[in-house]
Amino acid sequence: MGDRELERDIRDELDLEPGVDATAVAIEVEDGVVTLTGRVPSLAVHDSLIGIVESLRDVRAIDDRVAVRPQPPEAVGDAELARRVRLLLGWIAGLPPEAVRVAVVQGRVTLEGTLGWRHQSDAAERAVRQLAGVTGLDNALRLTPAVAPDDVSARILRALQRDAELDASRIRVRVEGSRVILEGRVRYLGERQSAERAAWAVPGVTEVIDRLTIA
Repeated sequence: MGDRELERDIRDELDLEPGVDATAVAIEVEDGVVTLTGRVPSLAVHDSLIGIVESLRDVRAIDDRVAVRPQPPEAVGDAELARRVRLLLGWIAGLPPEAVRVAVVQGRVTLEGTLGWRHQSDAAERAVRQLAGVTGLDNALRLTPAVAPDDVSARILRALQRDAELDASRIRVRVEGSRVILEGRVRYLGERQSAERAAWAVPGVTEVIDRLTIA
C-alpha cells in the first residue's frame, strides 16, 4: 500500500471513532512512518488515536507529536490530580497502593515503586491514563525479580504461535535470567507489539528487550 492510500485509510478509521476529533489532528505519511500533530483534550483520547493508527497493517512507525491539553472542567491543579491518582490506585484489585509513589508536574503523572507482577503495573497505567486532567504518564514502576520457569523461551514461543496475527517462525527468543530478548522480523507495528505482549505474559519475566525489525 502506498503512503497516500495509508493516509486515507487512517482518516477513514478516525472518522469512525466517535471519541476522536479527526479535524484536530494533522496526518503525514512517508514510507509507512506516520507523523501525527495537533491537540486532544485528554490522554484517553490520545491513546484511542494512537491505538487506531497502530492497528493498521501497513504502519511501520508512529512519530507522535500530539499534545494533550485538558479543558475545563477536566483541567485541575497538580496537587488535586495527585490526590485523585492515589485514590484511583486504591481501588485496583490486587494492587498494593502503598507500593506506588505518585508525582505530578503540569498534569504529567509519574508512577514509581516496586511491584511483583507486570499485570499490576499495567493495571495502574491503564487506570491513570483514563483519568481526566492527566496530560502524560511516565511509568517508572519496577518489577521484583521472580523465579522464572525453566521453559520461559518455550512458553513465549507457544504464545506467539497461538496469536493469529503473528508469524512466529520469523521471531527468535533469548532468555537471560528474567530478561527476554526478542529478535527477528515482523511485518508491521501491531505485530511487533503483539510479540512484546506475549513475552510479558509469561510469569517471571521482568524485562523485555525488543530488537525486532519491521520488514
